[in-house]
Amino acid sequence: MTWKNGQEQPKNSEHKPQAEWEKKLEFLWRNSLQKGQDYFRQHTKKLLKYTFALLALGWLVSGVYIVDQGNRGVVTRFGGYSTTTLPGPHWHIPFPIEQVENVNVEKQRFIEVGYRSNGGPARGQPALPESLMLTKDENIISVRLAIQYQIKDARDYLFKVKNNEATLKQVTESIERGVIGRNTMDFILTEGRSQIVNEIKDEVQLAMDQYQTGLRVASVNLQDAQPPEQVQDSFEDAIRSREDKQRLINEAEGYSNEVIPKSRGAAGRIIKEAEAYQAQIIAKAEGESQRFEQLLVQYEKNPSITRKRLYLEAKEQLYGHTNKVLVNMDKGSSNFYLPLNQMNQQANAQQPKSNSNSSQRTNINSSVQVKSPNNTSRTNIRSSRSSRL
Repeated sequence: MTWKNGQEQPKNSEHKPQAEWEKKLEFLWRNSLQKGQDYFRQHTKKLLKYTFALLALGWLVSGVYIVDQGNRGVVTRFGGYSTTTLPGPHWHIPFPIEQVENVNVEKQRFIEVGYRSNGGPARGQPALPESLMLTKDENIISVRLAIQYQIKDARDYLFKVKNNEATLKQVTESIERGVIGRNTMDFILTEGRSQIVNEIKDEVQLAMDQYQTGLRVASVNLQDAQPPEQVQDSFEDAIRSREDKQRLINEAEGYSNEVIPKSRGAAGRIIKEAEAYQAQIIAKAEGESQRFEQLLVQYEKNPSITRKRLYLEAKEQLYGHTNKVLVNMDKGSSNFYLPLNQMNQQANAQQPKSNSNSSQRTNINSSVQVKSPNNTSRTNIRSSRSSRL
C-alpha cells in the first residue's frame, strides 16, 4: 500500500505487502519530521540568535594567540602596522581586521659571501666571482666571508625593507671590496685580519641602521683569504721567504739581547775600575803633596841633612830593584865579579817550606870587603835587595 494525500492507497498486486515494523518505523520518522518543522516555524528567531551568538563567540576566541619565548608578535590592522607584543598570551581583533606574525629575534642567521657551504667551492676549486677582489697594491685576492646576524627590530624587519637578507649580502660585498681595496695584500694575509673584520662589521652595521632593516650584525668571520690558484705556488714561496726573514731577525735580536747586557756590564766594570784608579791616584797625589809640605818644613830647619837624606833615599829607591852593583875602587885595584843573581836564587831555595805561603818583605844587605892584591885598599860594597818570600 502507498500513501497519497494522507490516505493509504492499495499497491499493485505485483508488489509484496509491507511488513508491520516497516510501517511503524515510517510512521515515527514522518511524525518526528513533522514536529521538527512545526517547532522551527514557531522558534525561528530564537534559533537564529543562538547560532549568531555561537559564531560571534568563536570569532572572538580566534583572536587569542601566544608569543613564544624569543619571539615578537607583530600585529597588523588591515595590512598596516599596529603594535608589537612580547612573549606571552595576547588577544587581537580576529581576522580579517587584524593579523599577527611571529618573528624570531633570537635566532642566529647566516649569509655567506664568496663561497657556499653546501656544495660550494672548496679549497682548490674555482672561486666564485664575488670572492675575487682587488687590493691596494693592485693584487687579486680571494676572500671568503661569513656574516652572523639577528633581528633586533621586528617592525623594521617586516615593513622597511622588502628582502633583508639580499640587502645585507649586497651591502656586505660592497663594503668588503672597499675595505680590501684600502689595504695591501701582505697586510690582509698576515696581521691585518682582525682589523679588516672589525672594519667590515662596523660599516655593515652602520649601513643596515641607515636602511632601517631591523638587523644586528653579531659577528663577521673571515673564513679564508688567499691569492688565486694561478699564483698560489709563487705566493707560498714568498711566504716562506718572509718567514725565513723573520726567523733571522728574531735570531739576531736574541743575539743582540744576549751580547748587549754583557757589553754593558763590562763597560760598567771598566768605568768602576777607572773611577777607583782615579780616586787612588788623587789620594796618592794628595798624600805626596802633604809629604812634600812636611819635608819642606824639615828642609828649612836643616837643609844639608835633609838634602843628604833625600839623596840617599833616591839612590836606595833607584838601585833597590836592580842586580847591578857599583863598586868604588882605588886606582890600581883589580876588578872582580860578584854573582848576585845566583846568590839570591840560592838564598830563596834555602828558605823553609813553612814560610812559602807567608807574605813578607826581606832586605838583604850584604857588605863585601875586598882587598887588593897589595892590601893597600879596601872596598865596601853594599847591596840592597828586596824580595818576597
